[in-house]
Amino acid sequence: SVLKDCSCILRTPVESLRPEKQSQSSIHECLADSELAWIPPSTGGNEMIFCSSNVSHYELQVEIGRRFNNLTSVYLARHTPTGMQVAVRITDLESCSEEHLKTLQNEVVLSHFFQHPNIMTFWTVFTAGSWLWVISPFMAYGSARHLLKTYFPEGMSEALIGNILFGAIRGLNYMHQNGYIHRNIKASHILISGDGLVSLSGLNNLYSLVNNGQKSKVVYDFPQFSTSVLPWLSPELLRQDLSGYNMKSDIYSVGITACELANGRVPFQEMPCTQMLLQKLKGPAYCPWDINTFPHGESRMKNSRSGVDSGIGESMTRTMTSERLKIPFSKTFSPAFHNLVELCLQQDPEKRPSASSLLSHMFFKQVSLLIFIK
Repeated sequence: SVLKDCSCILRTPVESLRPEKQSQSSIHECLADSELAWIPPSTGGNEMIFCSSNVSHYELQVEIGRRFNNLTSVYLARHTPTGMQVAVRITDLESCSEEHLKTLQNEVVLSHFFQHPNIMTFWTVFTAGSWLWVISPFMAYGSARHLLKTYFPEGMSEALIGNILFGAIRGLNYMHQNGYIHRNIKASHILISGDGLVSLSGLNNLYSLVNNGQKSKVVYDFPQFSTSVLPWLSPELLRQDLSGYNMKSDIYSVGITACELANGRVPFQEMPCTQMLLQKLKGPAYCPWDINTFPHGESRMKNSRSGVDSGIGESMTRTMTSERLKIPFSKTFSPAFHNLVELCLQQDPEKRPSASSLLSHMFFKQVSLLIFIK
């Protein structure tokens, strides 16, 4: 396994925290009409046990994250009947706005609808008083972003990038085949289990192309994305014009995520929003950083002046150059990897490959061969 040399599994000794006894009598009216606890498809394991909706069956051990503007706490927990580790998300429904409630419902329903090994699933969902409990597999390696911050601050190897991206794209391809656009692809939404299984999460911004039995070719739904998500979004999503967008916007996000994994930094993160949009619309395109990015210390700034961009291109290139110069270049990425990123980051959506065709890209064949040889 590519991950076997990385001691990333949580080993921090923690103090057990028993959940307070919750009343089952008050079910939040927004979710009361839904049957939220289900049994996942049988894989030969003990799924029946994992589907218990009894709060006392889960011993919270340590908080491992927060989401939904801190409305949801995520815990590593022990399922006491089996002793197995699980992840538990607990949300105070009374503190949620109608928009948050709708997002939660959407995520819960879609997690049940999607049945694919590379898409994060919920084992059990139930309410206890005004609290929504979501039980899911514990992903021992956390997110790809966590791996970057903790173990690979200067970026991952091609072999690890290839394994992570391949699993994420497999999940994305399944979504696209079912008529959904993810709209939130990034390293923090790619989770990795203890045995190396990659699962795509972050289903709260999904959009269905199928309405009333008809499949739309173009989408004009532009939600209020948080500014923190903007670096991963495609130019057409940021433009929010009459051209709309389609599934190819996810492919652009795959390209940005590939750069994120390779560079150890989020592309465009330090740019003002307007400058980011101009860069995505006019270029130069973002790319993985290696010793060949700027050969012999040369900079594209020399050729960036033009009467057309009135210095905007120069400003953007200077920002990218100064950002790169802070990073010592000690590795080289293959032409196949550069080509994959270049295809994904095409400004014209029609020139980007589909998720299905990406899975057969030479980069993934090359990575598989390297792993086999090793």
